[in-house]
Amino acid sequence: MKITQRNHLRKTRRWVVKIGSALLTNEGSGLDYDAIALWVKQMAGLIGSTSQTAEGIEIVLVSSGAVAEGMKRLDWSERPDSVYKLQAAAAVGQMGLIQAYESRFQEHKLHTAQILLTHDDLSNRKRYLNARSVLLKLITLGIVPVVNENDTVVTDEIRFGDNDTLAALVANLIDADLLVILTDQHGMFDSDPRQNLQAKLLTEVDALSPELDAMAGDSKGVLGRGGMATKLRAARLAARSGAATIIASGREDNVLGKIYQGEAVGTLLMANQAPLLARKQWLAGHLQMKGELVLDKGAAAVLKNKGSSLLAVGVVDVIGQFSRGDMVVCVDGSGQEIARGLINYSSSDADKIKGLATSKISEALGYVDEPELIHRDNMIVI
Repeated sequence: MKITQRNHLRKTRRWVVKIGSALLTNEGSGLDYDAIALWVKQMAGLIGSTSQTAEGIEIVLVSSGAVAEGMKRLDWSERPDSVYKLQAAAAVGQMGLIQAYESRFQEHKLHTAQILLTHDDLSNRKRYLNARSVLLKLITLGIVPVVNENDTVVTDEIRFGDNDTLAALVANLIDADLLVILTDQHGMFDSDPRQNLQAKLLTEVDALSPELDAMAGDSKGVLGRGGMATKLRAARLAARSGAATIIASGREDNVLGKIYQGEAVGTLLMANQAPLLARKQWLAGHLQMKGELVLDKGAAAVLKNKGSSLLAVGVVDVIGQFSRGDMVVCVDGSGQEIARGLINYSSSDADKIKGLATSKISEALGYVDEPELIHRDNMIVI
């Protein structure tokens, strides 16, 4: 459903709830089991278990905290720079994190399932659909999936970068109504409240409002990789599938219950746009760009205004190395992103046919795979 104001929140039925590292570990002092128990109790009350007042909400939990818990168990005071040390910390910490959730959800007669994802899982169409199917099956069985990035195998090239982004992509994946990002801040302010005591909390705003970019800044915590800017980006990703986002303090008493009741907690970022078709959502969620196509003014205008397929004749430059089927970004002459999509030719072949009419492709390459460089069904205009 489309959420345009808080009183519509009671009509939502599928949530993605993301809890950040600073909350889960109480700023690095190990997992805060009492706080976890409170959040689990709130989620159980919404899902339905032993409660007589359950609301029947379906919840997928995206949880940070594995690396931070591993650091605590390994007695590391600073987040390591080495990828292997980070992976080791994640492997150690993931055990404690999942044990904490499983034991506390069991108190409410609810089962959990661990789901570890990398961006590769969501970039590959078949694996994307498999991940979607298993998550939907789990929630229809009344099981709470606990999702995290698979830090023990991920590399910088394929990582999500932060769990806010991962949560937004999961919201796209399962067609969630609402993304709830619980953080150590009360929500999003018009300026940094730690530097400006007069900063005002934003209560309801369009996720796509351009004024928000300057307000979000680029601050982030010691334990986590995400700041308010990543939360805004996550809200915009979630909006592509029609999901609204609420950024709120996880330390607020009964915060999830208050959100459901439509109370004015946190910041509601509304998805005031029509949801993209499922395949377009998948394309929009791609974070890995293998190359770049620079378009002339005519091609850029056609893509922006008509959403047509991209022909070779409109390309003036090919940047990077990529293969047929890879995701590439299309930019105008100033470098502004226009679209992204799955390309029908390798970078070497695309370079040979750039600027050519479709009728000339066979002459240049000796073959024609497709008449378009990128078909509009495999492209999303940004």
